[in-house]
Amino acid sequence: MAHAISDECVSCGACAATCPVSAISEGPDKYVVDPDVCIDCGACEDGCPTGAIKPQD
Repeated sequence: MAHAISDECVSCGACAATCPVSAISEGPDKYVVDPDVCIDCGACEDGCPTGAIKPQD
């Protein structure tokens, strides 16, 4: 399962910088994860300073 970014995102870009497959990009209101590209490694979750990234249910 891909990770998802919640509304707690402050658009700092730290998650995009840590993603090894470039699955994260800047969206209109927050950064977003492309579930078709995400390999569910968790690097973005560890790199998010606000804890806005969690595994999707």
